[in-house]
Formats: sequence, structure tokens, C-alpha cells
Amino acid sequence: MAALPNVSLDVAIMGREFRVACPEEERESLLHAVNYLDRKMREIRDHGKVIGLERIAIMAALNITHDYLAAKPIDPEEPQHRARIGRMADLLDQALAPQDNLF
Repeated sequence: MAALPNVSLDVAIMGREFRVACPEEERESLLHAVNYLDRKMREIRDHGKVIGLERIAIMAALNITHDYLAAKPIDPEEPQHRARIGRMADLLDQALAPQDNLF
């Protein structure tokens, strides 16, 4: 199946216009992302502690990245997570072993 063509969108972030391209099926999620970024940047600007569009953009990027990494679920297939899950399973087996005699 052929991929859908990209569409060009004009979006505004902090009053500045940008033209971006994305696949048609991602249009709504891109617009959602633009609105979210614009809102975060305006919040930073309105608190008055950061001055300048570039600095506001960097602070917004840092805040959004921090939120993403804090909420990102782990990948259980990564070796360190697999090992940790294995250790937890072993601990559960040890803790539940005495229960086997109850039934």
C-alpha cells in the first residue's frame, strides 16, 4: 500500500508563523502538538522569569522532555529491565514458596 502524501500546514507558535509538512494521517496530532507547545511557551513567558523567544523555546523543550521521560513506560525487552524483572520474579517465588504448604 502506498504511503499517503505529506501535507503542508501553516502553524503559529508564540505569534510566529511556521510552515511544516507531515503525513495527512498525522495532521491532527501535529496540530495538537503545536497547541501544546504554544501553551507551554506562553506559560513560561507569562511567568516572566525567562526572556527571549529562543530561551523560552529551550525551557519549554526541557520541561516537555522532562515530563515525557518521567511518564515514559519502560521497555521490558531492554536487558537491564529484563534482568530487574527476573530478580523481582525470583523474589516473588521465594516469598510465595512457604504458601505452597498451606494448600
